[in-house]
Amino acid sequence: MNSLQLKSKKLVAALLAAGVLGGAGVVAVQHAHAPARAQAVTARVAPAANTAAPTVAMPNFSAITAQYGPAVVNISTSGTRKVSMNGADGDDDEAAPAAQRGAQGMPPEMQDFLRRFGMPPGAFGGAPGGRGGAQDAPMRGQGSGFIVSADGLILTNAHVVRGADEVTVKLTDRREFKAKVLGQDDKTDVAVLKIDATGLPTLPLGNTRTLAVGEWVLAIGSPFGFENSVTAGVVSAKGRSLPDEGMVPFIQTDVAVNPGNSGGPLINASGQVVGINSQIYSRSGGYQGVSFAIPIELALHVKDQIVAHGKVEHARLGVSVQEVNQAFADSFKLPKPEGALVSQVEPGSAADKAGLKSGDVIVRVDGQPVVASGDLPARIGMAKPGDSVKLEVWRQGKAEQLTAQLGGAKGKTAAVADAGPANQGKLGLALRPLQPQEKAEAKVDGGLVVEQASGAAARAGVQPGDVVVSVNGQPVTDIEQVRGLVAKADKSVALLIQRDGQQLFVPVRIG
Repeated sequence: MNSLQLKSKKLVAALLAAGVLGGAGVVAVQHAHAPARAQAVTARVAPAANTAAPTVAMPNFSAITAQYGPAVVNISTSGTRKVSMNGADGDDDEAAPAAQRGAQGMPPEMQDFLRRFGMPPGAFGGAPGGRGGAQDAPMRGQGSGFIVSADGLILTNAHVVRGADEVTVKLTDRREFKAKVLGQDDKTDVAVLKIDATGLPTLPLGNTRTLAVGEWVLAIGSPFGFENSVTAGVVSAKGRSLPDEGMVPFIQTDVAVNPGNSGGPLINASGQVVGINSQIYSRSGGYQGVSFAIPIELALHVKDQIVAHGKVEHARLGVSVQEVNQAFADSFKLPKPEGALVSQVEPGSAADKAGLKSGDVIVRVDGQPVVASGDLPARIGMAKPGDSVKLEVWRQGKAEQLTAQLGGAKGKTAAVADAGPANQGKLGLALRPLQPQEKAEAKVDGGLVVEQASGAAARAGVQPGDVVVSVNGQPVTDIEQVRGLVAKADKSVALLIQRDGQQLFVPVRIG
């Protein structure tokens, strides 16, 4: 070894000892003083460096729990309710099918749980549903919540305290308080409680704008009454729409959530609340890997109204909308399958006054994109009655701007309908014009009655007796119109069908 090589090795050793160089630095210095050998080392090292996966540190769940867990509370409720002799709610006995009614002798809180999570009570044994007289029965339930102000404001789910005569809040230090329900909003499933205490621990509040799919989150609650249980997982998706819950853009996670977790916080890796755990999807009645949380921004929007006014007002547009799939995108010449397809406009509603029509596709609200149909009711629900919103709609192959002054929400902000599958094939419809009496009964100005449905139309769900109101957004009054519009279509046509007073777009593949 010559003196230059010896000095180089000593220099490298010194730099490594000082922490100045890592492995890459060693290769670089060796390359400078021993070219042939260094090139061989570089060839072996470089690919590993290029393909190395980024490392992400796990959140310190124990530290988050220790610091913020005391702000999570256990909620127990009691009261009475009318039930039939077979254990089902007296009010629901008329409407609920036998498979959904309670089993005799089953505790009411278990019946609530089973109904909420889609499990028929009869699956656990007991008498099958039958008719019987109504009687008062004790009601007890449990849930979770979290403190958002040091003077005792608590957020939870509306279904946790619904129908309760008495609500008790227990802290982690085992103190108990009688809670007052300041208000609850069934549309968003958010309730606000107040306990008479000061200096309470609180949870910091985050936001869902920066919450990323795949990000770690944890839940703290009281599943099955096991107080202050912690479960963890990741965000599976954002902005999920669920049946009959169109106003809430849910956060989907794989965090274990079970009865008793309802109303508890969903917390990010920084210890901030990003949602309220509310629901699961399950075939068994227990957690199966899919849970949903209400975004914290929506919960705070509701909380502020309840604290200020004791009630919540939601804005209403007055439309029924559908998801835009590829078949609809082809039919309406949309650049991509996004937006909320308007299938029905309520007469006299804000949408009607703004000029919205069946066949319009709402693609933006106040500049914010509407990607899925569920985005529309979620955005409208955050506004207040009387607010004006700018709507960008796709109509007859081009974008138009409309302004709607929102009304109050007497019902759903927007109904989201299921379009059903589209199929290949020819149209396959036998149609005839509506008679004057039929027009009056159907409350339409035009349209054609389906006398027979076969081929692609039948496979898409069109039935005899349906009324075809429009084709690709064009109102139709005679059969030649339909033939002409179908002839101009490329891959599919969108039929606006009226059935039992409801309108729904059905995509039919024709090529």
